[in-house]
Amino acid sequence: MLEAPAMAAEATVEAALAGLAALLAPAAGEAARAGAAEVALSLSGGAEGRRLLAGRPAALAALLELAAGPSPPAARAALGCLVNVSAEPAARGPLLAALPALLGLLPGGPACGLLANLCRERGAARRVLRGLRERGSGLAPLLQALGEPRPPPQLGPLLCNLSQLPEGRRGLLDRSRCSVQRLLPFTQYTDSAVHRRGVVGALRNCCFEYEDHEWLLSEEVDILPFLLLPLAGPEEFPEDEMERLPVDLQYLPQDKQREEEPDIRKMLLEAIMLLTATKAGRHIVREKGTYLILRELHRWEREPDVLAACEKLIQVLIGDEPGPGMENLLEVNVPEEVEQQLQRLDREEEERWQREREEAQGSTPCPEEPSR
Repeated sequence: MLEAPAMAAEATVEAALAGLAALLAPAAGEAARAGAAEVALSLSGGAEGRRLLAGRPAALAALLELAAGPSPPAARAALGCLVNVSAEPAARGPLLAALPALLGLLPGGPACGLLANLCRERGAARRVLRGLRERGSGLAPLLQALGEPRPPPQLGPLLCNLSQLPEGRRGLLDRSRCSVQRLLPFTQYTDSAVHRRGVVGALRNCCFEYEDHEWLLSEEVDILPFLLLPLAGPEEFPEDEMERLPVDLQYLPQDKQREEEPDIRKMLLEAIMLLTATKAGRHIVREKGTYLILRELHRWEREPDVLAACEKLIQVLIGDEPGPGMENLLEVNVPEEVEQQLQRLDREEEERWQREREEAQGSTPCPEEPSR
């Protein structure tokens, strides 16, 4: 039983929320609705406020109507509120029910952010992909937005979350549209770590499709230099080693900086690791001097998880070839529940990196590359 003061406080909150919902309704008038949207935006800045709004389907519906409306100030406030509230599980059902309206707001940044939050769950990601296909455009509006001078930073996370599904990866790997090539320059995009992280995550997910590895590593796409360049520093190599590297990784300037975000460095290593799943992929990755970049990264790296990923990849490159029947490391059937668990752990790891940057001390020797 709630005590009287607590009951009174709850009643006050309920009354305030009912009043806010009324002010958001069309009958309240344009000025009142715009003011209410600003209040809702402020309220959504805290966890308790997001939870309260998520439990008000009528308020969410009114905010959705405002977000798609003709008044820019009210639309911005309403959409900003919805982006915040979309992180709450209780809000996902009402927001997905309004999916056609949300898709109509793409490729705007807030709409990308809202849908990226929804698409963290595979079922919602599937609904969004289906909605995009039903509109007849598929991923085209999102890929076209990559060509803007300053793409919305929320676009990367949306593409990453959509690419957790095979059908999302197929859209990015559409060879007729040169889709994946549009992502490659953003592995070194300095304007937004959020966008860069999302794009690298999408590329990493695309590398699960081993049938496309030889194409991804071919001159038509040439993905490897884009994955290696953020991991490279200003180190100088002897001439014989330098010649083994792709042209884009030769003679880098003295002020060359490595990717500053540890979780992004780890995803880059994971993407290259996936490309070594097949015998042909391992051969190409080895022949392009990948070990040399990893050797210098290993000497520089201090984050334990990234260091472990680097060592794992080095061992694949310098180790013996797998025995007969084991040449393709990705042909092992992974149960869907296990894949979902890996996706969840991946998201938790990303959130952990965002909350805390712990600098590890010490280093370990880098395995030597055998002569070939």
